[in-house]
Amino acid sequence: MKLRKDILFANFCTLQLLTVLFHMSTKVISALVCILFFVKWSPAQIKNRFYKWNEFVMGADLSYVNEIEDAGGIYKVNGVQKDPFEIMKSIGVNTVRVRLWHTPSWKQKLNNGKMYSNLQDVEKTIRRAKAKGMAVNLDLHYSDTWADPDHQPTPAAWASLSFETLKDSVYQYTLNVLKYYKSRNLVPEMIQIGNENNNGMLWPLGKTDSEEGWMRFAALLNSGIRAVKDFSKTSAIKPQIIIHVAQMQDAGNWLQHLTAKGVSDYNIIGLSHYYKWSAYSTLEQVGRKIDSLQTMYQKKVMIVETAFPFTKNNADGYHNILGMETTVENKYDATEKGQQQYLYDLIKQLMKHKGTGIMYWEPAWVSSPMKDQWGSGSAWENAAWFDFNGNLLTGINFFKKSFEQ
Repeated sequence: MKLRKDILFANFCTLQLLTVLFHMSTKVISALVCILFFVKWSPAQIKNRFYKWNEFVMGADLSYVNEIEDAGGIYKVNGVQKDPFEIMKSIGVNTVRVRLWHTPSWKQKLNNGKMYSNLQDVEKTIRRAKAKGMAVNLDLHYSDTWADPDHQPTPAAWASLSFETLKDSVYQYTLNVLKYYKSRNLVPEMIQIGNENNNGMLWPLGKTDSEEGWMRFAALLNSGIRAVKDFSKTSAIKPQIIIHVAQMQDAGNWLQHLTAKGVSDYNIIGLSHYYKWSAYSTLEQVGRKIDSLQTMYQKKVMIVETAFPFTKNNADGYHNILGMETTVENKYDATEKGQQQYLYDLIKQLMKHKGTGIMYWEPAWVSSPMKDQWGSGSAWENAAWFDFNGNLLTGINFFKKSFEQ
């Protein structure tokens, strides 16, 4: 057993204090007890600890960063411009999540002929992450654009394929992507076979609007999973396989269907958890749900997307997605302190219930001249980790706190 000098000293001081307290009034004793409780349990007193990704994932999705920087966006700490990947590493991020689209040619019209979130852009992101010693979660959308519960468009290159050929295309594409990054020493530590696949993938063939649709969806997932397994046979890095569902209230039924259809050879249940769309009113309920999913399916559970706003204000004309709601759980406001406390408490729940990690969605999506299909600027700058001048928010340090004290 290793004795900690700080604990021994604290115990000595406590004994000395008790001797003094014996001679004091009840009111004075109560006041001192309150002060001691605050000092002992205040977040400011919690020691720092940098977690390794395979201990507990402290992740950030940085898919937009290359595009934002090319558009003129900058990132600063105390007014000094810095590499955003270096900033993330310094605040305790150990994993970078990045989305990969098949052929996002629509991006060229917005960026003078340049594409982002394609094979080469993602290569740049993975290289930047690994250069700073961070792991990578590669998020395959199997689409040319956004894939989410309401949209799972098949890539244009696969649009006319039969189901059997589509299934093989998923296998070959997944395998070739991994081989491409392996040839550049950039194998991801984790890989998502799809993104927020509540209603299937590769619509219309993989849409879960019928029993047959569920069967096809399961077969498509298994094709991607099998490709990763086959790749791992000859790779030193064997990517952990994640399947991804948005919002915890939908996870049970979704996993039940997939398990019944033979989807089981994966490592991690990935969840999106956004308070705005959650059916759970407290973080304690979130923790209990994570517990139940682990028990039921004997898989690791990770939150692969989440966020919380630090202000209700807007830095540009692009309408923000989060932040207009009232106080969450009657204690988390859209303030810097509210953002920090919400994430700190969410991580505590994950740790308590043996969750595998957390990934924050696009904390670097600051306002810039960058354009997408819906606007110019950012719909997320009020939920980023940087203020409207590009400076890192002062309290963004929850990822490097020791949650085991």
